[in-house]
Amino acid sequence: MRPAVLFPLFKPLSSLPGLGPKLAKLAEKLAGPCAVDLLWHLPCGIIDRRFAPKIADAPGGRVCTLTVRVDSHVAPINPRHPYKVRCTDETGVLELIYFHARGPWLEKQIPVGTTVVVSGKVEWFNTTLQMPHPDAVATIESRDEIEAVEPVYPMTAGLPAKTLRKAIRAVVGEVPELPEWQDAAWLKRRGWPTWHDAIRRAHHPEDEADLRLSAPFRQRLAFDELLSNQLALTLVRLQQRRLVGRATKGDGRLRAKVLEVLPFALTSSQVQALADIDADMAAERRMLRLLQGDVGSGKTVVALLAMLNAVEAGAQAALMAPTEILARQHAETLAPLCKAAGVDIALLTGRDKGKARTAVLERLASGELPILIGTHALFQEDVAFKDLAVAVIDEQHRFGVHQRLQLSAKGRGVDVLVMTATPIPRTLTLTAYGDMDVSRLLEKPAGRKPVQTATIALDRLEEVAAGIRRKVAEGARVYWVCPLVEESEQLDLAAATERHAFLRATFGDRVGLVHGKMRGPDKDAVMAAFAEGRLDVLVATTVIEVGVNVPEATVMVVEHAERFGLAQLHQLRGRVGRGDKPSSCLLLFDPHLTETARARLKTLRDTEDGFVIAEEDLKLRGAGEVLGTRQSGLPEFRLADLAEHGELLSAARDDARLIVERDPDLASPRGQALRTLLYLFERDAAAKTLRSG
Repeated sequence: MRPAVLFPLFKPLSSLPGLGPKLAKLAEKLAGPCAVDLLWHLPCGIIDRRFAPKIADAPGGRVCTLTVRVDSHVAPINPRHPYKVRCTDETGVLELIYFHARGPWLEKQIPVGTTVVVSGKVEWFNTTLQMPHPDAVATIESRDEIEAVEPVYPMTAGLPAKTLRKAIRAVVGEVPELPEWQDAAWLKRRGWPTWHDAIRRAHHPEDEADLRLSAPFRQRLAFDELLSNQLALTLVRLQQRRLVGRATKGDGRLRAKVLEVLPFALTSSQVQALADIDADMAAERRMLRLLQGDVGSGKTVVALLAMLNAVEAGAQAALMAPTEILARQHAETLAPLCKAAGVDIALLTGRDKGKARTAVLERLASGELPILIGTHALFQEDVAFKDLAVAVIDEQHRFGVHQRLQLSAKGRGVDVLVMTATPIPRTLTLTAYGDMDVSRLLEKPAGRKPVQTATIALDRLEEVAAGIRRKVAEGARVYWVCPLVEESEQLDLAAATERHAFLRATFGDRVGLVHGKMRGPDKDAVMAAFAEGRLDVLVATTVIEVGVNVPEATVMVVEHAERFGLAQLHQLRGRVGRGDKPSSCLLLFDPHLTETARARLKTLRDTEDGFVIAEEDLKLRGAGEVLGTRQSGLPEFRLADLAEHGELLSAARDDARLIVERDPDLASPRGQALRTLLYLFERDAAAKTLRSG
């Protein structure tokens, strides 16, 4: 259960002052559904209202706080003209300017004859100082209501800044004193404040320096968040290790048959990864291993050999992919190899219905079917294995930890191998897969040709089309990926449809189009036509649809390449260069590039090493953008910035390991405080793995 001390922080936003049902929805879109989410929504700037000159000394263009006497209200004759409130001090005249104002209401708010404090940006108009729409107006008695330094928060349309500030102030005011979960000596060495002081200070910055990620209280909050993440992963890992595993050890007969028919020898990285996997599977504890490797580094072969290890031992194996296209591709790639080994495999997706599905499920339950490949459909309740020993999960960042656990619950002590072709920087690997051991495939299999990469300005589109025409005449097949339009599939589709029409004018009906709005069977039909050579050019919107293996495709064109992340561009490039012909990748960019975008495209041109590219991407764009966190299932950090706080992440990892070694049930006084930390950052799942205490 969440500790009672945190209850005030987990009430809905609509219960906060100023946020009714309508505004609460906007605030939720901005920060999240609970009061605590507003705590993590930190200021991005400040308005300093401490400058309080006399009227005559006020410089134009600056925010000033002035104490003045209200002399008169001047209503406009023409409603298009502004309403003016004329004020003075002993040095001059100030006019408060209001457009579309309600006179009677203003007369009540700012009565003639009173002395008021006004704050806002001032401008000189001829010889008169003016303040258009003051930010704040208060009586002398209530001048403290005007914040001397006002925090500026990231905003969303329709939510007034003042309302948001009021709600955040209310939450910060209710922040309870919590027991200290950080090690006292560590806090002292870093010179960090308590959590309570750090959160108050973060929302009451005094100057620009307080907004920096390197400010001590910002570092303290970042470390708290990173520690909660690392502690949660360490606890989940401990829980997995405590669950009884099983020793699975094959005799190598089926593997030998596959290795005989492989057209190339295994690379040294593949051999090493297999040795790691074999040792894990032979041990009594459960395997939880991440296999990282670039597109084309041979992960699927390693996965098959791991699955055959289970089949040799008389058990079953499953491979799960995030999309139907990828699941089918795995089935097609593995079918000839499994046939050579005399091992049956089947495919199960959400589209399989009726008798065919029932037949697969019966063979699976009886143990007659040793290997099953599928999508999320494998999670369904009626999918029962006789004896599942190893589960392979492809493109893990599309599945959360809980789905990993769901699949491993389909058997007894199931070993889990996770594969990703997304090169993930080391720091991100720690945050997302800290509960796993990691193997990396660093070489490409023999026979893979390097891909020539060129960057070309978009205004040379006609030239590019002419070049493509020549390539197609020589028998090449071409992917043409359309620009990513942030947040909008509708606009993505419009861009792709337009490009499809443009290319059809050149290539006739040998141009296909796939996009996210198409039905599965239609998408598959277009992909199949491209793979079989009935189409020369395939126009695609989202990156995911292109996860198909067509060795004949040798040209990849990416339009508006500057809108894609480096990791995405690198994966797209990996779709070509899979056959024996030289391949090329053309990155078309908007000529008005920012320096960062230019640096990103240069990185891609200079190297094919996915890990180098991923580290560079992290430096240039920050963690949230590297894998498009929203779709990637990677933890989104609200207070920590991995590019800035990388060294804190390593410290948090070491601390978490030490804590769990010394106090695995978090029963000590510090352990109890750490439980509060887990709930504060909503790592409830990890907190629940603890025995209650």
